[in-house]
Amino acid sequence: MTPPDWLWAVCTVLAATAQTVRNAAQRSLIGEIGTVGATHIRFLFGFPFALLAVAVLPGLGIPLPRPNLVFMGWVTVGSLLQMAAMALLLSAMRTRSFVVVTAYTKTEPVQVAIFALLVLHEPLTVALAGAVLIATVGVMIMSWPSKAQGETFTWRPALFGVVSGGLFALAAVCFRGALTNLDADFLPGATFTLGITLGIQSLVLTIWLLLRDPGVLAAILRKWRPSLGAGFLGAFASEMWFVAFALEAVARVRTLGLVEMVVAAVISRRVFAQTPSVRESIGMTLVIAGVVLLLTS
Repeated sequence: MTPPDWLWAVCTVLAATAQTVRNAAQRSLIGEIGTVGATHIRFLFGFPFALLAVAVLPGLGIPLPRPNLVFMGWVTVGSLLQMAAMALLLSAMRTRSFVVVTAYTKTEPVQVAIFALLVLHEPLTVALAGAVLIATVGVMIMSWPSKAQGETFTWRPALFGVVSGGLFALAAVCFRGALTNLDADFLPGATFTLGITLGIQSLVLTIWLLLRDPGVLAAILRKWRPSLGAGFLGAFASEMWFVAFALEAVARVRTLGLVEMVVAAVISRRVFAQTPSVRESIGMTLVIAGVVLLLTS
């Protein structure tokens, strides 16, 4: 199947939107089941949806891909890095506003571009570098504390957010590496990768909680109703990311994914009653300008 040239961009926007809504849903559960519990929801309740998607493939006449050791290595490392990144993200959200913490993690495209160049040897063009830098400057403007609102710079959420972005960047590079080493078309490849990824993440965190804090696992199961929505959104977002990674260079995908900042600002205002400041609005404008440059280059 030959996909249209614009498909990766549509999938990226859908992934970024679903991911932001999922983060908001997970954030609301941190106070009840803790950071690790809220992190596990995305994996444990997303896994059944991933299994269903994989099971549908043979029914559609699409053979399941045959994974190799290189693919499994990339997927395993990417899965573990993504787990650590999500835990740091949710931990940072406990001390700063939703949109600001999301902004800290969005230093990711710069890190993705560097890691993709070093690890996957994906070229970094002048236009792509410019788009990444403009959008990242916008992100940093958004994340800077506002004196008018009594905010002060604190290292903990900033460090957690930036490190989280770095781990997300490495995970994205790993998933791109996995998909390029899987002999499959983009859609079954992305779906199969989703099933393996969520399976690894669900297994690892379930064992961890059983050994360290079984009470949290019991609390997660009691919250199954609100968790199903977060799980579905997480699985859908990951499916869209993987389709985009299979079709396009990872740095371009993650830079376009900065549209998540606009979605985060809307959610922050409507759900958490956090109104973006003028400074944050300027930052969002730069993010959008960087995205426009990316798409028109």
